Amino acid sequence: MSTATFVLAASSSEVLNVIAAFAGGLFIAGALVWAVQFGMRVQDRELPRPLSDEQPHLPETGPIREIREMREPDELPAPAEGQERLMPYQLRHAGSRRGKDQHRKRWLPGSSGGFGSGGIGHV
Repeated sequence: MSTATFVLAASSSEVLNVIAAFAGGLFIAGALVWAVQFGMRVQDRELPRPLSDEQPHLPETGPIREIREMREPDELPAPAEGQERLMPYQLRHAGSRRGKDQHRKRWLPGSSGGFGSGGIGHV
């Protein structure tokens, strides 16, 4: 084989590589165009978006604020001798009630930490 044959063979494989890359690019571009058209058709079938008048809005009294309060468990009374036990439909809706003492207990420096924290305990 002569050098011209090697050059011709090398150049033909480069041409095939360029053609394959171009065909791949065309395939990807066609898939993207199809995906956009498909998305537009799906969006056309959806319900229209709500108008600005139909959007949620704040109440006239203003925003609702968070309420922080101390809660304590609402204990069930133990049934006395001869009384029937309370049934679920006889219970109140909330499992806790507003506490009498609304003062929030804070951590005091020098007092013990959590269990296993390595503190020395109450001082």
